[in-house]
Amino acid sequence: MTEEIKRDKQKCGGKGKVMFAYGILQLSSNVVSAIALTAIALSFCSIKEESKMFNKCVEEIQATGKSSSDAVRLCNGGK
Repeated sequence: MTEEIKRDKQKCGGKGKVMFAYGILQLSSNVVSAIALTAIALSFCSIKEESKMFNKCVEEIQATGKSSSDAVRLCNGGK
């Protein structure tokens, strides 16, 4: 009877290691996803600031009497 118990424990030992490895893999995958989402969120902040600066540039050029299309062209780096 004790030999049967030992055999059962040996059969389950491999499954435990595989499940542990799977858990570690899932955890690391979640960490990578969280880091990627943080990077995306931070890039949206810089895009928002860039759009504010662009809009301010367009408004300033329009105030000088130029048309909207001229203002956009100049703010995009045109001559």
